[in-house]
Amino acid sequence: MKKDIERVLISEEQINAKINELGKEISEKYDGEDLILIGVLKGSVPFMAELMKNITIPCKMDFMAVSSYGNSTESSGVVRILKDLDFEIEDKNVLIVEDIVDSGITLKYLMNYLKAKNPKSIEIACLLNKPERREVDIDVKYLGFNVPNYFLVGYGLDYAEKYRNLPYIGILKEEVYKK
Repeated sequence: MKKDIERVLISEEQINAKINELGKEISEKYDGEDLILIGVLKGSVPFMAELMKNITIPCKMDFMAVSSYGNSTESSGVVRILKDLDFEIEDKNVLIVEDIVDSGITLKYLMNYLKAKNPKSIEIACLLNKPERREVDIDVKYLGFNVPNYFLVGYGLDYAEKYRNLPYIGILKEEVYKK
């Protein structure tokens, strides 16, 4: 896998330090409140697992599977919910945990979908943000890193379901995804 990586953009140490900060901030914000973390499968899993270890207040977790990419490097623009929530979120504080905000189309759809379930509050925690690619406005409350417009893999991010298990964020070599 490493031979397919042009270079490491964000190291494992940088990721861990940032997630520690975010965990403290979230713990302070929701202290004394009920909190449900909703991870967006599959990419959010490493980020969500590490974030939960750094949140010091009680919280529940749930997952949704939402797709607009398939095996492509470009969003199709059509959002599909593949797995819905197991918990009710009405009158609960909801924190959507996402690996990356790219165009924002999928996350905007998900926000509107979840708002219709009447949560007490709804915010976004995102490891990576690509502002250059944004097509719709998205307010990310808890942000790890702004990143340039490269095809990134690792720490949950994939290309055709590969590279998710890299412990860092790397730039995928163009010849790998342009085959």
